Amino acid sequence: MTTNTSIFELRTYEAVPGKLDLLLTRFRDHAAALFEKHGMTNIGFWVASDEEGKPTETLVYLVSHASREAAAKSWEAFWADPEWIAVRSDGEQVTASATSKFLDPTDFSQLR
Repeated sequence: MTTNTSIFELRTYEAVPGKLDLLLTRFRDHAAALFEKHGMTNIGFWVASDEEGKPTETLVYLVSHASREAAAKSWEAFWADPEWIAVRSDGEQVTASATSKFLDPTDFSQLR
C-alpha cells in the first residue's frame, strides 16, 4: 500500500420501492452540489441493474476525500447544511437502507 492523497468512499442506497426517481432528483438537484460545497469530490453516480439489464432501486456512487478525518468533517457539514435539511424536510422517506465503504487505491490504480 502506498501513501495516497485521497481516499474514496463507495456508498450504496436502496430506494424505498417506487422512490428511485425522487432519490435521483434529490441527488441531481441538491446532494451532488452540496457534496462539492462541503469538500467532497464527486467521482460518479450509477443505478445498478439486474442480471437482465433492468434498472434496480439501487443508487451507487463514489466520492473522494482528502482523508478519513476530512470525510467525517464533510459529512457533518453536509448533514447540517440548511439546504439539505430543507430538501429532507418534505418528510418523504426515499431511502430504505444505505451502506458506506472506504477504499484505499492500490499503487496501480488510475484514481489516486
